[in-house]
Amino acid sequence: MPCGRSAERESATETREAPVHPTYGDVTAAADRIAGHTRPVVLARADADTVPVAGEVWFALEHMQHTGSFKARGAANFVLAQREQGMLPKVGITIASGGNAGVACAWAARLVDSAATVFLPDSAPAVKVARLRALGAQVLCGGDAYADAAAECERYAAASGALRSHAYDDPYIAAGAGTLLDEIVAQVPELDTVLVAVGGGGLLTGITVSANHHGVRVVAVEPEHCRAFNAAVEAGEPVDVEIDSVAADSLGARRVTPMALSAANAGDVRSVLVSDKQIIAARQTLWDCRRIAVEHGASTALAALLSGAYVPDPGERVAVIVCGANTDPVDLVPR
Repeated sequence: MPCGRSAERESATETREAPVHPTYGDVTAAADRIAGHTRPVVLARADADTVPVAGEVWFALEHMQHTGSFKARGAANFVLAQREQGMLPKVGITIASGGNAGVACAWAARLVDSAATVFLPDSAPAVKVARLRALGAQVLCGGDAYADAAAECERYAAASGALRSHAYDDPYIAAGAGTLLDEIVAQVPELDTVLVAVGGGGLLTGITVSANHHGVRVVAVEPEHCRAFNAAVEAGEPVDVEIDSVAADSLGARRVTPMALSAANAGDVRSVLVSDKQIIAARQTLWDCRRIAVEHGASTALAALLSGAYVPDPGERVAVIVCGANTDPVDLVPR
């Protein structure tokens, strides 16, 4: 069956019960585990023409990571930890994904000489399907939405004995993501604030755990109509939200993880929302000013600065995580 474009979605009944969020010790253990397998993040100072705000702004160019997104960190940590514990079955690893997590899982499986079976919604982005196949993954379609793919993945894992991974709701995945903030702080030791796009909450959890250790403020940025974390903050617990955004293929989780909310409650985290129009404009700015081609989810954090959803103080040192580049850039270049 052909797979095309869709949002990565999940409802309350489709999420496994989330464990307590990882500790900073888990993040440092992940850093040791994945060292030599992942690429250190590259930071680039933003100029005033690109980001005309008070303060000192840095782009964390994580879209240059293996697999084209930050998810390689968590996937590598997950598979290497499972190997350490003797938990890797011969049949391999399986995951349901809107794209990026599946690509990372397929790449990480190769680190441990394992196989990956990835379940996608019928309309997952074609560029991500192509990357999966290039990595040798078995790609199976699981219905109209991510929820359907997740259900098919669960059935496959139960029937085959494959190890079930998760796109974001796993402490190893979150701890691996948290190594990114440690690398940013190592290069900008007096960092005040980090802006991060939020989907299901895996990246937010890891970044927040590390940020809490370093005393760094976290600004969690979401599309207005893709606001699982923002709604959870308002409700005091994870709740389902409707999904309708240009960035939904990477940020379209219907419900944020309890891990993310728990980590946020322990630190200095601010939730802001941006419009699709602002996300599209930020993506175009990255291309026009830096020739950086990223997916809409990866421009969402920058949109908070360009739109004024978050306004830094004079002298504030800010890092913007540019988290993924698995996109078709054809719409960035005028024809």
